[in-house]
Amino acid sequence: MGQVGKALTIAATMGWTILWALILGFALSAVVQAVVRRQAVTAVLGDDSPRALAAATGLGMASSSCSYAAVALARSLFRKGASFTAAMAFEIASTNLVLELGILLALLMGWRFTAAEFAGGPIMIVLIAVLFRLFLRRRLVEEAREQADKGVSGSMEGHAAMDMSVTGPGSFWRRLTSARGFTAVSHIFVMEWAAIWRDIVAGLLITGALAAWVPSSFWQGFFLTGHPVLAALWGPLVGPLVAIVSFVCSVGNVPLAAVLWNGGISFGGVVAFIFADLIILPILNIYRKYYGWRTAAFVFGAFYLTMAAAGYLVELLFWALRLTPHERSARVVEAHITWDYTTWLNLAFLALAAVLAVRFAATGGLPMLAMMGGTPDGAPDGTPVGRDHPDHPDHPDHHGDDGRRR
Repeated sequence: MGQVGKALTIAATMGWTILWALILGFALSAVVQAVVRRQAVTAVLGDDSPRALAAATGLGMASSSCSYAAVALARSLFRKGASFTAAMAFEIASTNLVLELGILLALLMGWRFTAAEFAGGPIMIVLIAVLFRLFLRRRLVEEAREQADKGVSGSMEGHAAMDMSVTGPGSFWRRLTSARGFTAVSHIFVMEWAAIWRDIVAGLLITGALAAWVPSSFWQGFFLTGHPVLAALWGPLVGPLVAIVSFVCSVGNVPLAAVLWNGGISFGGVVAFIFADLIILPILNIYRKYYGWRTAAFVFGAFYLTMAAAGYLVELLFWALRLTPHERSARVVEAHITWDYTTWLNLAFLALAAVLAVRFAATGGLPMLAMMGGTPDGAPDGTPVGRDHPDHPDHPDHHGDDGRRR
């Protein structure tokens, strides 16, 4: 029990350390999603032109950071006419170029890792576009579309189908500060947490176990720290492989990235590891359901190559700019919880989260949680989920828990 207790203590203290940053990141993400109209962007995703890829990147950055929801929404965009390349670019942006990921990286590992992530994301999108242009055959795309149109469920289908952005005239600030804007932010915030909390908890528990049970000598040997050149070559190759078998995706893999960095993995290896949330084993199985075996294998190969290549390119870029971090002092554990700035920030942001949760419950949000699994087209019964759904808070016939029309 001593080692188990140590692992749980590390997981709990790290969770306390990052709590305020997670709440802030999800709150900012909810604000963006509340005012960004998805339909205005999806109309330009029909090819793999720079304009379409830029739109897909922007839509991904303003979307859910949950990897499962991103994969489900990418399939939805593909079925509605988006090119396969644009759909994959959306996936990459949605899980690697979001605010909450950048905030968490800066808090645990330093601003250089945040900069590396936001530099590597566009690099990976460009590499994917080039690989798909060279090697993706039309017949394979047709097979993928035929399989996608079967509507086989994967995970988080209902969450991906929900578009809760505020429509209507008015400026960004006016829509955001309206009652509907407040409701939309609260709904997106709570449902983002509902979608991602398992990955966060799993990431913290795995991090605690590795930090407590795996000696540093193992990591140093595994990452070839005694051979700097070999370590730089090995890191981006092995980083995605570690991610594949860890089963942790999205922001949940940042604590584990901190353990790997302290253990000796190269800078580029960390970048490649964080990118690899889109090829963990459960998501590879979803690709198989969505697009068939052949396309799933192609996506895996293309993603692995671009993740490793992006890791190498980011390491070279940061080396040339003399920005590569050298101190391996990522925040994996604190000795104990004290009344410092972290505690005060946590209390303040927990109060914000409570306000949003109360608004969520008061405006009929609880029934929507049951729809998060859903079907590829929306609610569990096949009814589209969005502002046209009676359970959506912006629907004119929506009723709250008190039975009154809102």
